[in-house]
Amino acid sequence: MSAKKILMITGDFTEDYETMVPYQALLAMGYDVDAVCPGKKAGETVATSIHDFEGDQTYTEKRGHNFTLNASFAEVSVEEYDALLIPGGRAPEYLRLDDKVIAAVRHFFDANKPAAAICHGAQLLSAARVIEGRTVSAYPACRPEVELAGASYADIAIDGAVTDGNLVTAPAWPAHPAWLKQFVAVLEGRVAADIAA
Repeated sequence: MSAKKILMITGDFTEDYETMVPYQALLAMGYDVDAVCPGKKAGETVATSIHDFEGDQTYTEKRGHNFTLNASFAEVSVEEYDALLIPGGRAPEYLRLDDKVIAAVRHFFDANKPAAAICHGAQLLSAARVIEGRTVSAYPACRPEVELAGASYADIAIDGAVTDGNLVTAPAWPAHPAWLKQFVAVLEGRVAADIAA
């Protein structure tokens, strides 16, 4: 049996940790992960940013690493992928304006395939109108968008994650252990009902 294929949709000023860590961790676990960005090709890079929690009213932002894409958005066929991964940062705020990205996100939900989003990734889920009736975590500033999209906002610890059916969400990068553990469980079919950790 071949490894499961995961499509990661990202863009400039995606959050560094929320892009690099899951990408590398899932590759290390044996999954095939294609990282794509609309308008860019395999081998090109996206700029990342580092969001940190330093006691201010919101996160601070610093320039992160360049992240190299390994597939071209225009050439992928979403039907070939088993799961979707959406990192946070500022990328989702403009990715949600791209009709082809919205269609790609909807595919995974229409086909009931596993999906994971973290932090501001909920902006993309909200714009795609795929979370109505679900329980969704996100960065707290995204709560209004989550609720306006008809979902229940999961106000959980910054290092927690929530699973609702095929969807795993978390508030920010400190949740990587819980978020990735739950996502892999969904990928492997080990979760049949909602889980909160």
